[in-house]
Amino acid sequence: MRKWYVPVTVVGLAGVGVLCLTQRGREALRWAYKNVHRAPETLLEWNESAQRELERIQAALDRVASTLEAVQSGRA
Repeated sequence: MRKWYVPVTVVGLAGVGVLCLTQRGREALRWAYKNVHRAPETLLEWNESAQRELERIQAALDRVASTLEAVQSGRA
């Protein structure tokens, strides 16, 4: 793994250079700087949305499990 330190470092520094030296990279940095204050509330909204989806999936799995138990108990 040690032989990869220098190439990975060079690639990382090149990526930072592209961000800072190109017009598109500077625009991306400006956009990120202007919108970073919205990150916590956006992440909170996403988290709530993901939690609701997980609850829906859990309810669906519970229904499938109860159906399978009913089918298996009917055969026994």
